[in-house]
Order: sequence, then C-alpha cells, then structure tokens
Amino acid sequence: MDTTGSTGSAEATGGRARGIPEPAGTAGAAAGRSGATRRGRSRSALVTAAVWSVAAGFAAFALLRAAGLERGYPLVPLLAFAPYVLAAALVAVIATALLRRWSALAVLAVATAVLAMAVVPRAVPFGITSAGGPELRILTVNVLGGGADPAAVVAAVRERDVDVLALQESTPDLLARLSAEGLDDLLPHAVDHSAPSVEGSSLHSVHPLTDLGDAGAGVSAFAMPTARVEVPGWEGVLEVTAVHPYPPVDAARTADWREGLRALPGATDGGALRILAGDFNATVDHAELRDVLATGYVDAASVQGEGLTGTWPSSGPMPRVAIDHVLVGSSIGVGDVEVLPVPGTDHLGVFTAVTMPEPR
Repeated sequence: MDTTGSTGSAEATGGRARGIPEPAGTAGAAAGRSGATRRGRSRSALVTAAVWSVAAGFAAFALLRAAGLERGYPLVPLLAFAPYVLAAALVAVIATALLRRWSALAVLAVATAVLAMAVVPRAVPFGITSAGGPELRILTVNVLGGGADPAAVVAAVRERDVDVLALQESTPDLLARLSAEGLDDLLPHAVDHSAPSVEGSSLHSVHPLTDLGDAGAGVSAFAMPTARVEVPGWEGVLEVTAVHPYPPVDAARTADWREGLRALPGATDGGALRILAGDFNATVDHAELRDVLATGYVDAASVQGEGLTGTWPSSGPMPRVAIDHVLVGSSIGVGDVEVLPVPGTDHLGVFTAVTMPEPR
C-alpha cells in the first residue's frame, strides 16, 4: 500500500493525523501556560488593589488636612506628621508610575499636590522681616517639669541677648536654680505662674512686666500667663502669652487641647499687639492652630522659611514635629529664627528676634 500521501498529510498537520495521539507533555504544557496566565492575572489584581489602597489612604489624609476635618483622637496627633506623609506620597507616586497604574496615579498626584500646597510654603521665606521699630528678642523653652539644665537656659539667654523668656512646665525649684545661675540679673522682671509639676509656666523679661492673668483660666490647660511688656521707645501696647495647652494624647486630652487653643487671645483683641510663645502641642497642619493664626498672627519660623524645622522630640527615633512656636501679630517684623537644643528637656528651644511696627 502507498503511504506517501498519508505521511505527507500527517507532516502537514504537525504530526496530528487522525488516530495518532499528541506527543507526551503537549497537553501539560498548554495547561501550564493557562495556569501561569491565571496566576499572573491574580498577582496583577492584587498589585492593583494594593496600589488603590495606598492611593485611597493618601487621598483621605489630604482631604483631612485640606478641609480641617481632623476631630478627636487619634486623627489630631496624626495630622502633626503631614510633612512626612507628603514625603511618603512622593515615593508612592513614583512607585505607582513604575507599575503603570494610571488611574491610581492620578488620584495620588492630586493628593500629593494638595499636601504640597499645605506644607511647602513653610519652607519658603515670606512676610515682614523688619518693621522699623524697637527690637525684641524672644526665647521659649519647655523645661520638662523643671528638668532642663538651668546653666544651659541662662547661657542661651545671655548668648542671644534675650529680652523675653517664656518657660513652660517651670517649677519653683527650677526658678530658684535659674536665679542662682544669674537669670534674675539678665531678666529681672518676672510673671511667675510656676507649679511643682508640669502645670506651671512663667515669663521673664529685661523690660517691666504687668501680670494680666492666665489665658487658660476656666478651661483645662496648663498655666498660660499673659503679661504686658513695656518696650522702651515704643508707644504701643504689647502683650505676651506663654502658651501650653494639654497634649492630645487621648480622647479626653484632645478635647482639652482644643479648649486650650481656643482660649488664646486673638492677635489684635483689645487693640494691643500680641505675641504667643510656647509649646502649642500643635503644628500648622492642625485646623485649631490655623484658626489662631487667622486672627492676625504669623508663625515666625515660617516667615523665615524654617516652619518645617521640628522641635519635639529633641532626640530618639520618633520623627520630630514642629509644635513649639513664636506667633506674632502680622504687623511685627520677624528677623532671626533659631531652634536650639537645651539639655534636660525633650523639647528644642525656639528663639526669634522681632521688630515692633513704627507708630503711624
């Protein structure tokens, strides 16, 4: 029998003539390819889901920051880390672009832009640097329940020729040790609202002071004394408050924190110019602090482009956040700003030189 035609036909069809089985392993290879395709699709779906989860998280944070929607614990303390969230969002944008998840990338890009518009301006100098009137040199330090090194505090006052010193968590014992180190010789006038624990605060000045009481009286807050400062050669009225609301460490304290910030005087209440200096336990990313600024204050560090410089904690692995501030009325000029270490406390001190506006 002539088999040439049938052989040729079998060859033409790849060896799969009727009645001839496929070579061993062909079916398995096809099934393997199908399984690999399914696994690839599954991995791709998981990656897409993960990318969208990240994008949604950043979008939610950006919305909270932009709309001032943070309420209660733990959202309030979380907002303090907005500059770090912005840095993480930039990394997420790059990773999402590399993964070619374009819709999620668009959401991330918008969230990152919203955060950048809130955070970046604090690193850009703006505003009045000299108002033409007398200079006032201010230092604020949270002395950690009186634990700060008194010699270091006095040295900082002396080296920077400080005119007004605001202390939070000052104790009678610390004030006695500061006096022994020579603080009273440098700053002979004081408004003493110190206490044996972390509750106290005090103001010290080279110029005469008049005690105007406690800005936080009647609310849950640490002592926040306010004093009128008699600035030589200047005809206006200046009032300075040592600021220290409770920290938002739990639900109850977060409510107290809000009360303390809301008790602070507006920048021009009663016609006086005002300076708020202290441990606000808040950053500019908190809506409550932005409400204080909206009364007519500016953050001195932000005026000099130093608004992202953290002040707490002074050491350790935790990211540092800017919760210590000097806020001044917008007509006051802001010169030098410096953040400085003080041994014995977990806060960095904040120094700024300001100039009062010339009389109109």
